[in-house]
Amino acid sequence: MPRGLDLIRLLADGDYHSGAAIAQRLGLSRTAVWKALRKATDHYGLALESAPGRGYRLPTPLELLDPALILGALSIAGGERLARLEIHDQLASTNDRLMADAALSAPAGTVCLAERQTAGRGRRGRTWVSPFGTNLYLSLLWRYPFGPAAVGGVSLAAGAAVAGVLARLGVADLGLKWPNDLLWRHRKLGGLLLEVAGEAQGPSHLVVGLGLNLRLDADQGRAIDQPWADLREALGDAAPGRNRLAAALIEGLLEMLERYGDLGLKPFLDEWAGFDLLRGQRVRLQQGERLIAGDYAGIDPDGALRLHTAEGLQRFHSGEVSVRLGD
Repeated sequence: MPRGLDLIRLLADGDYHSGAAIAQRLGLSRTAVWKALRKATDHYGLALESAPGRGYRLPTPLELLDPALILGALSIAGGERLARLEIHDQLASTNDRLMADAALSAPAGTVCLAERQTAGRGRRGRTWVSPFGTNLYLSLLWRYPFGPAAVGGVSLAAGAAVAGVLARLGVADLGLKWPNDLLWRHRKLGGLLLEVAGEAQGPSHLVVGLGLNLRLDADQGRAIDQPWADLREALGDAAPGRNRLAAALIEGLLEMLERYGDLGLKPFLDEWAGFDLLRGQRVRLQQGERLIAGDYAGIDPDGALRLHTAEGLQRFHSGEVSVRLGD
C-alpha cells in the first residue's frame, strides 16, 4: 500500500496536518484526503484524530524504520556481516518471509524487519501481538555447514546476545527464562523463535526471530495472555529509538551467529547464566498432559535444561516443554 504508507510517514510526527497540505504534498484532491487517510489507518490498524481548522494527526508519534539510519548505526564489522536488509510495512511473519527467502538461496546475513505482522508467531504456535510502528519484529537468516541437530543452542545464544545488548543500553532487572523468553521484572519483554531446515549431516540454514516490546498501550496489551512489559516502562525517556535499537540488535545477533559457527554454544553459557531467572528455583515443566517438578540444575553444553526430580537428574530440550517457576 505505497500511497497509504506515504500518508502514515507524513503523519508520523504526531502533529496536525491540514487537508490542504496533505493534498498538495501527496498529489491528492481535497475530497480524496479523508478517504485515503481512513483507508491507510484502517489498513495498518492505527487510530486517526481530526480537529476542525487543524487537520489530522496520529494520536501517538511513530518512529518508522529507516534503512539509512539502521545501516548508518552499524559498525564496520556489523556492516560486513549484513548481507541484505529488508524492511516491509506489513508481513504475515518476518520468520516466514526469511524461511521463504532461504529456499530461494538468500545469503547468510539477510535481515528482515516489518512495521507490523498480521500473523506473528511465538514458540509453539502462540500468537505474537505485532501492532504497527511501535515494537520491533526482526528476523535474521544464517547458514551453517553442519546439520540441524547442532543448531538448537542458537536460541539460547540469541537470548544471551539480546539481553547483553539491552543491558549495555541501560536496561536493568533483565532476565532470561529457558528456552527463549526475555523478561523485565518477571514480565514478558520479548521472545525468540528459532526455525531450522537442512540435511541431517549438513548443510543447514536457520532463521532467528525476535519480537521485542518497545511501546504497547493498554488496548494492545489486552491481547497478550501473560504479564508484559515494554522498553518505555523499563527505560523511560532514555529508551533508544527504534532504528538505533534495531541496529544494535542486528549487530549483536549477527556477531553471535558468526561466533556460534566457530565455537558452538559453550562461550554463551556464562553470558546466559548472568541473566538466568531459573537459578536456585523449583521448576515445573509440562510435557503434554504430564507435569514434572524438580530443582533447577542448570543448562547442559548442548542447551538442554537439567532438573533434579524424584526420579533423578533429567534433561529436557527446547521445544518439548513449557517452563513455569514453582511455588
